[in-house]
Amino acid sequence: MNKRIELHYILQDVLGSSNVYFQPPESLKIKYPAIIYSLSTISTRRADDKPYTKHKRYLVTVIDEDPDTDLVDKLIELPYCSFSNHYRMDNLNHYIFNLYY
Repeated sequence: MNKRIELHYILQDVLGSSNVYFQPPESLKIKYPAIIYSLSTISTRRADDKPYTKHKRYLVTVIDEDPDTDLVDKLIELPYCSFSNHYRMDNLNHYIFNLYY
């Protein structure tokens, strides 16, 4: 199975619903609470001019009306996940994480 699809299912388990979106189009009506994620970067180490390790980093955003959502604690428990930022927009709390998977 594709690693991104595996991550998608892990994020659905964290959220407890199917409101997980990978790079959703602006026209999509999102149901909250939700997790939106996108590929942020790929770290590559090279030897002999060839890549021998590749690590994809995803930008993961938890969006919830509840400012004390337990989703933050659940997501931070994932390996190689770190909290980056928080902001509030349109009466929704946005929690930003970096996740290597």
